[in-house]
Amino acid sequence: MAGIKSLDELKALRDKYRENFIGRDTSDSENKIRISVGMATCGIASGARDTINAIIDEVAKEKLSNVVVVQSGCLGYCYAEPTVEVRIPGKEPVIYGNIDANRGRELVKYIKNGEIPKDWIIKRTFNNI
Repeated sequence: MAGIKSLDELKALRDKYRENFIGRDTSDSENKIRISVGMATCGIASGARDTINAIIDEVAKEKLSNVVVVQSGCLGYCYAEPTVEVRIPGKEPVIYGNIDANRGRELVKYIKNGEIPKDWIIKRTFNNI
């Protein structure tokens, strides 16, 4: 592999890989929609890796620069894995259950359109136990 010999080569390399980072940049994240995928053992065993990869891919395809995708530990709803938490600035966080890769892609499309899909919400949270 040849080394980088100029600033222009470095900038070209940065631009080449910039597309891969859409949805992964956590800077200024308090002003962005934050999608957290539970990636504890229970989540991974239930397919959370496919879910987060599908969400990241869909965010990149849709070029949603106001969305950041992160992984978290166990969200406490092992029976409903894979689980996904969506935090929209100024609103209460919403936790969704049984979000496979296909639902993850659909969830991104809902978010893009400013909608909250109600069918997948985990209704029993720490606020109402």
